[in-house]
Amino acid sequence: MARPDDFHIAAQPDGATCGPTCLQALYRFHGEAVALDAIVQAIPQLDDGGVLGVQLACHALRRGYRADIYTYNVQMFDPTWFRGARSNLRQKLVAQAAVKSKRKLHFATEAYLDFLDLGGRVDMRDLSAQFLAGLLAGGTPVLTGLSSTWLYGGPREVGREPVDDDVRGVPQGHFVVLCGWQAAARQVRVADPLRPNPLSPEPVYWVDVDRLIASILLGIVTYDANLIVLRPERGGGGRPGA
Repeated sequence: MARPDDFHIAAQPDGATCGPTCLQALYRFHGEAVALDAIVQAIPQLDDGGVLGVQLACHALRRGYRADIYTYNVQMFDPTWFRGARSNLRQKLVAQAAVKSKRKLHFATEAYLDFLDLGGRVDMRDLSAQFLAGLLAGGTPVLTGLSSTWLYGGPREVGREPVDDDVRGVPQGHFVVLCGWQAAARQVRVADPLRPNPLSPEPVYWVDVDRLIASILLGIVTYDANLIVLRPERGGGGRPGA
């Protein structure tokens, strides 16, 4: 397995493939060479383009990885489901879908049911610098879906291949990989598949942790706001060809 400070990420080929590109980079980190086209073709896109983080996690579970999602998406999960005697998430998700009609929620519900059936785990924890530092201290990069509008501090956008429009535009979601922590500077190392990106001429750069936390939480607008930790089941890669 590579070291987080050696993390490499390719450029996403279009505006809808940041998630699969990040997943490919994580597979490479864990010693697997998986073609980006194969990942893209295996994961159905949303109506408005792109994918959900839970779909990426399901792809990894099918390859023999363990997957933990720390969610802040209160559109999808009620905080009380994770307190005390934890609720049966499958039952709660099914019950919720029965009384809510939003198409994207139903799409996400099916993906989360698949995730749970494959052995994935969902939890809620307070999102803080300390929590992020603890996750990254183990040397395993973390995949996250966040608000690129907040991360980059740019205008909102319109279209599947987004165009800046501060009036007609809507907030945009994005996937990046977190791969390092600097305690003294309170910064997180980010591997970004967008080329070029507004924050750095390099694909891997440092971001203030408070700005990053706000960006992750605002990922709720596009049904993410998740941290996804993927680990090989037995210390190596997943199952080649799975």
